[in-house]
Formats: sequence, structure tokens, C-alpha cells
Amino acid sequence: MRGEAKTVLVPWEGPGPRDDEAEALLTEMVAIPSVSGTEGALAEFLATSMKALGYRTEVDAAGNAVGHIGAGKQHIVLLGHMDTVAGDIPVRREGRLLYGRGTVDAKGPLAAFIAAAARAADGLRARVTVIGAVEEEAATSKGAYFAVGRYSPDYCVIGEPSGWDRITIGYKGRLLIDYVLERAVSHTAGRERAPAEEAVDVWRHVAEWAEAYNRDKEGTFATLDPSLRRICSGGDGLRERVEMTIALRLPLGLHLPDLLNPLMDTWARHPDGAARVVTRGHEAPFRAEKRTPLASAFLAGIRAEGGRPAYVTKTGTSDMNVVGPRWRCPIVAYGPGDSAYDHTPDEHIDLGEYLQSVRVLTRVLNRLGGA
Repeated sequence: MRGEAKTVLVPWEGPGPRDDEAEALLTEMVAIPSVSGTEGALAEFLATSMKALGYRTEVDAAGNAVGHIGAGKQHIVLLGHMDTVAGDIPVRREGRLLYGRGTVDAKGPLAAFIAAAARAADGLRARVTVIGAVEEEAATSKGAYFAVGRYSPDYCVIGEPSGWDRITIGYKGRLLIDYVLERAVSHTAGRERAPAEEAVDVWRHVAEWAEAYNRDKEGTFATLDPSLRRICSGGDGLRERVEMTIALRLPLGLHLPDLLNPLMDTWARHPDGAARVVTRGHEAPFRAEKRTPLASAFLAGIRAEGGRPAYVTKTGTSDMNVVGPRWRCPIVAYGPGDSAYDHTPDEHIDLGEYLQSVRVLTRVLNRLGGA
């Protein structure tokens, strides 16, 4: 597995939580369900757990679990998220693998933040704020948007799975399109097309537009990626209706009017029940700078732990898209776990990799904010 820990770890004997305590923290976090919108119980658990590790804690007005540790002029924000997608996966251990919803996306990275900052605390000459944000998976990013107006950090790390020896510097943007067409029922032998057929044509139009746009692009970070997330149709005998949701993963350099305007004629050409279209969940794509003290600290930390670091970009979207362009500070995303298991029924994390990432993060904090 990419990112798997490749060295035998000597048990942690420094300050802060022991290895078994760090593993127990993650296991307890995964055992608390926290589908987007239901993060309250986990937030209270994290506030209590961080307080026991020496943090000054709160659950803020957005519902984020927040812990502050260390003191100094420099401010480092470690922004993870507590929420998960739906789907119950029984929490269990199989050797060094921990199974459960959120182990990878993204309770593993958040637990690593909490453990690492507690280990680094004694030597910190900086303030570290760990945030377990709400609703990252709900396309609202409520927790991150609240944090944007509350903090202005010198450095930020986003908690997302990269593998312990990889550093994520960019995410594609996102746009969701909700399409609804309703009109009077017509005879199936007539010439009038059913709303479901019109919706399929719209989807094909989007897919063909994307295919043409991608023709001269190199690499997946430069392409426009459409996906049909939902389509359903029905009626009451008098009127028939179709509802469809299309998701778009947006590359840098794509101007949304260039995509949306060619579709408007298709969406609104029916005088008897014109299509209604709503766009939502828009986040612009974002790519961070490589040559920063933060990125250098990660390169050094991974090498010191025996890894061969590399930068990656992701085709998904994260809270980096929210805070990156607004805080304008050095930023990366980092965390244990293989993102191929995100949202899947087989979601699990290698605990050796998790502990390796805690060590890397501890080194990063010591380098940025240590004595």
C-alpha cells in the first residue's frame, strides 16, 4: 500500500501520549458515529480528550471541536474534520489494521494532529490550534468557513489522507448542479420527449463538453471530471418529473460561464415546464506553493523518519479550497491513510502508518514552532 510505514517503530518515550494512547484515541473516535450534521457527540469527546492532554478546549459556535496548546506570537492551525459520509462499518482490529468509517477520511489525520501537538507542546514557542471541523463532507464546509473568520494563522495543515510520506499541495474545485424538469404527461407514441430523456441529454451534453475540454490536457489535475450522482423520475398520471444531480470536479483555469452558458438553452427550452437548475457547493480549485518553510519542514520530517517524500495533487476537494485562498499562508494537506479507501465499505487504516505520521507531525511542529 502506498504510504505504508516501512520501518519498525521504537515505542514513543517522549512527552505527550504514548503510542498505545494515540491508538486508543483514534479507535474511540472511530467508534463514535459522526455523519455530517451529527458531530456533536464526537465534538464533546474530543474537547474532553484534548483537555486531558493539556489543551485549552472549546466547542465553538459552529460545532467545531477546538483545542489550543502552546504560546507564542506564531500561530499554526491544524484543520481536520470530524464528520464522515454515511455507512456503518463495524469497528474492529485485524492485526495492525483498524477498520471503521472515518479511519481514513478523516479521523486518522485529526487524531494524528491531536497526538502530535500534545507531544510537541513542551518545546513550543508558538500557538497551535487543532480544529475538528463539521460538515466537510456535506459540501457546506460549515466548520471551515467559521474558522476562516476567526483565525489568521502563519501556517496551516489540512487533515486529509496523503500517506505518511506524501504531502498534498492541491485539490480540484467542485460544483454541484441540481436539475429538475416537470411537465404534463404526453403519450409515449407521440413526439414529445419525456423529462427523463431530456435529463439524459443534458448529462450527455455535459459529458461531451468535458471530453472536448480535456482533449489537450495533460494529467488528471488539469481535467474537468463530471459524474452523474443521482437521477430519478416519476409522475402522478397528469404530470411527470425528473430530478438529477451532476457533480463537477473543476481544474485550475476553467471559467464556469464557459461551461454553464452553453447548457442554458437545453435547460430552459421547454415552454411547458421549463427546467429548473440550481448550482451549489461551489469551491474553486486551489494549489499551494511548494517552496515554503512549512513544506520544507514536512520534507525534513519525512526524511528523518526514513521516508522518501513527494508532493501530490488530488482530484477531490477539501477544506484547503476554503481556507487556502482566504488565509494566504503556507498550507499543505497531510495525514495517514490510503485515500483509495475513502468512503468505501472497506475503509481502514494501518496503525503503523498512523503512528509514523504522528512522528512526522511532531517533527514539523518542533521545527516550525520549537525552541
